[in-house]
Amino acid sequence: MNDKKILSLLPAATEIVCALGLDDNLTGISHECDFPEHIRNRPVCTSSKVDSQAGSEAIDREVKGLLSQALSLYDINTAVIQGLRPDVIITQSQCDVCAVSLSDVESQLAGILDKDVRIISLEPHSLSDVLDDIRRVGSELDVDGRAEEVVDELEERISIIRHKLKFIEAKPSVACIEWLSPLMLAGNWTPGLVDIAGGNAVLVEDGRHSPFVDFNDLVASDPDVIVIMPCGFSIEQSLREIHLLPESPGWAELAAVKNNRVYIADGNQYFNRSGPRLVDSIEILAEIIHPKQFVFGYEGSGWIRFNVG
Repeated sequence: MNDKKILSLLPAATEIVCALGLDDNLTGISHECDFPEHIRNRPVCTSSKVDSQAGSEAIDREVKGLLSQALSLYDINTAVIQGLRPDVIITQSQCDVCAVSLSDVESQLAGILDKDVRIISLEPHSLSDVLDDIRRVGSELDVDGRAEEVVDELEERISIIRHKLKFIEAKPSVACIEWLSPLMLAGNWTPGLVDIAGGNAVLVEDGRHSPFVDFNDLVASDPDVIVIMPCGFSIEQSLREIHLLPESPGWAELAAVKNNRVYIADGNQYFNRSGPRLVDSIEILAEIIHPKQFVFGYEGSGWIRFNVG
């Protein structure tokens, strides 16, 4: 029986732990961990200094202001963590903006824990990295077999999509927007997800950090499909910000706009989390990019079509 007490400071890690069947070992979570729903009653051990419900421009100003002072964007509740006495803490070193980082954990928890604690830091940049992280977390938590089963199940779902697209030659160009103001396109694992779903991601490289781009570059690339998936935003939050794009010169002339192929996806629940649901994200993209070939049932919850008229 696995009796390790696990503290997850990353939503994707929480999802990995639960996929591995270790829900009962999860003794504490971050303020952003909200899936699966039954873990929401666990002690919350972090908070954000940035108002996540503010607009894109306001969040960007707050983040840049804190980073310019070499300050963390997050607070860690050391008293709660001391009381939980975890055996394992899972965090990340992929992005200081997106979630509590390894440096936050090391600086804020130094000397407060009265026993040896294993810290696992995830740093995925591609889908293959995410699958490897599932295996690594499984190994660290002594559930290697279950980890392989999870990865096999995810790879089987990916294979189904690849097989169905085997004879589809047309690969539409796709712009995945990860932030609205300033404009950022989704890098890291997202270009790879687009490729599996039968598209070509524009202005980004698989495995490379998400770049800020000039709107004129987006106009020049003239994507066939635009998917809006701001980091940390639900569909409802994106709808409140969507006016920023039509206000930009050249928007109305984009092929995606003229052909009514602009979509809003739930970036917070799917694309921004480097966990098992990235395969759900591939299925979402497949529905969007090749609607005649795929219907997985995410429309209305995972994504919607944006009425450009």
